[in-house]
Amino acid sequence: QVQLVESGGGLVQPGGSLRLSCVASGFRLGLYAMCWFRQVPGKEREPVSCISSSINLTYYADSVKGRFTISADNAKNTVYLQMNSLKSEDTSEYYCAAGSWYPPESLRYGMVYWGEGTLVTVTS
Repeated sequence: QVQLVESGGGLVQPGGSLRLSCVASGFRLGLYAMCWFRQVPGKEREPVSCISSSINLTYYADSVKGRFTISADNAKNTVYLQMNSLKSEDTSEYYCAAGSWYPPESLRYGMVYWGEGTLVTVTS
């Protein structure tokens, strides 16, 4: 049974850092593109960052470039999202997803597995 379980969300002040983790089970990490998406109420779910070890690609949304870093530990079947210099506009539910690599504007349509999400709140 495929499962993605996120953790690491929480409350942080602007300028702070958090590291999100996504543990995958039921499949090998290297077989899929792994992505982090985020969504706030009333808005579409948007891709934040993706990584594919099989095609050696990473993607970052413009809004997080230089602040967030995605990484994967295939031995632990875990994907991480290191988030630094957090801003209030980063407040969102963050979801881990696995699927095929699509162009950035279509990434969510390539995802076949989704986690339940972890909430990140950036506030002073």
